[in-house]
Amino acid sequence: MTLVIRFLKKLKDIDWVLFFSVIPIVCFGLVTMNSFIVDTSFFDKQLVWFSISVVVFFLLSLVDFRFLRRTRVIVWLYLITTILLLSLFVLGSVYKGSQSWLNIGGFTFQPVELAKIVLILLLAKYFSRRHIEIKNIRHILVSGFYSFIFFVLVALQPDFGSALIIFLLWFGMVMVSGISKKHLITVFLVGTIAFAGLWNLAFQDYQKARIMTFINPLADIQGTGYNAFQSTVAVGSGKILGKGIGYGTQSHLEFLPEYETDFIFAAFAEEWGFVGILVLLSLYLTMIWRILINSMYGSTNFEILFGIGLAILYMSHLFIHVGMNIGLMPVTGLTLPFMSYGGTSLLLSFAGLGILMGMRKYNRTTHRDLSKNEFVGM
Repeated sequence: MTLVIRFLKKLKDIDWVLFFSVIPIVCFGLVTMNSFIVDTSFFDKQLVWFSISVVVFFLLSLVDFRFLRRTRVIVWLYLITTILLLSLFVLGSVYKGSQSWLNIGGFTFQPVELAKIVLILLLAKYFSRRHIEIKNIRHILVSGFYSFIFFVLVALQPDFGSALIIFLLWFGMVMVSGISKKHLITVFLVGTIAFAGLWNLAFQDYQKARIMTFINPLADIQGTGYNAFQSTVAVGSGKILGKGIGYGTQSHLEFLPEYETDFIFAAFAEEWGFVGILVLLSLYLTMIWRILINSMYGSTNFEILFGIGLAILYMSHLFIHVGMNIGLMPVTGLTLPFMSYGGTSLLLSFAGLGILMGMRKYNRTTHRDLSKNEFVGM
């Protein structure tokens, strides 16, 4: 009984507004998956992962994460993640042309989801020690090198969507760290050169076709533009109030592919309509707002930058996923956080929030820069 009371007391540090903005998003995803009578296995598996993820969220919220400020801890996390990404080229399972999954004893794990969280921790650590001298381009290049390793390993799987997220994480965290305009131009030039190199050396033909479809999604609706076209039709057919749960014709007649992952927003929009979309986006905005609020009260720059990086991660996923579902972005295969099917994605999305809640326990009502007391930087 005493342990239960202690546990309940520690839960007072949870941001319940944040938590209860995420739960309906997960439920929307579950309802959308379950509305397809052809195959409900996605719903059953996701429900199990949802239960596990919530437990992980609360357990992590009890942890004191100040140990993550240690350089040694961050370096080991980075090395382990790099090894996992490298192992995909030998042990990875291929699914729809992408070698992105490790199968360990029947458990399928996608290392790139871990890589996103680890990269946020790494950049938060790096920039928390160098926020004063960030205008020195050396630190931009060094942080870019760490990120570029992840970027290349993910792009070569190939997983262009996740590689783009890794770039946006680095770029976003560099921006909030105080980059000069001159260096901003340099970053764009480096990015352009890197993209040109990947276009000629790494991208597969189908990925190039997806990017070209971005320019004119309806140019080849029977080929590379088919998914984008069917997705926009599904979103538009929902109109104001939607067709109702289980009545999405584009989805049920299998015109809309990957309704449980890449195009879950379109499947949801068709059944719930414009009103449902407004509710869903309001929940996401509330979640991101609460993440930023929590980060602003971080004990040190490390906690602040981690929260900002987490917000960048979810915003990037949301922007790109919705964009490709309405024909404004190329179809990159990115999931919608907390809503799309995927155990690894859901688990690590909740884990990110759990880490933020753990940091919330020792935050300050008024932030004070304590970076001088942090451990020696990398």
